[in-house]
Amino acid sequence: MTYSERSQRLTALRRRPMRNIRVIAARELKSYFATPVAYVFIVIFLAFSGALAFYVGGFFDSGQASLTSFFFYHTWLYLLLIPAISMRLWAEERKTGTIELLMTLPVSTTEAVMGKYLAAWAFAGISLGLTFPMWVTVNVLGDPDNGVILASYIGSLVLAGAFLAIGSCISALTKNQVVAFILAAAACFLFTMSGLELVLNFFRLWAPDVLVDTVASMSFLTHFKAITKGVIDARDLVFFASLIGVFMFGNIVAVDRMKGA
Repeated sequence: MTYSERSQRLTALRRRPMRNIRVIAARELKSYFATPVAYVFIVIFLAFSGALAFYVGGFFDSGQASLTSFFFYHTWLYLLLIPAISMRLWAEERKTGTIELLMTLPVSTTEAVMGKYLAAWAFAGISLGLTFPMWVTVNVLGDPDNGVILASYIGSLVLAGAFLAIGSCISALTKNQVVAFILAAAACFLFTMSGLELVLNFFRLWAPDVLVDTVASMSFLTHFKAITKGVIDARDLVFFASLIGVFMFGNIVAVDRMKGA
């Protein structure tokens, strides 16, 4: 084998995982829109996000061209809606037995996990992107800080990715979608609430300051609020990236155990 042939073969091998991930992601994303469930989810997300921003968040009463009230409720919306997306990722595969067919395909566990996860994240991103008229609205009504709004959209997308990573990992641990939904929502709720003073005061009664600070640093709210202020700090991105990485690794391990069972 010549050097050129060897180089071409190595290049093909490096491209193969990405191609497999794209194929799986495209297949999964297409399956979302094959049933009315995806459209129902999108309508619910758009309706609730708009209603919470305009009516509960006092968008018009504030007298400011800002989407602060809109993004404020995203964390709480995701607590219910994102687990609804992630619960079917692996639990449905295990229940119907299609997990065995998927594992017989010439793809690695990592490729399968990444493909399904990226499809779910893309679906969440599409739902978030359809709120774009909100951005147009505030620009028509006033002169908002579009840099802050763009940072908030990025933060919301990353937040959704973190919720999905947790939900996907939990979905791989059970065959029951309802159980997967409840456990994912509970886990995301714990990460969300960990930065509130009520929780921190409980830990301050008996825990050292280092543990209190650690618990506070794990809060989704703390990191998301920092991004929605228009400052994309590397520490916030590292937090979300690390959390996604940890739960994706757990997802891969869980699926590998299913293959070996």
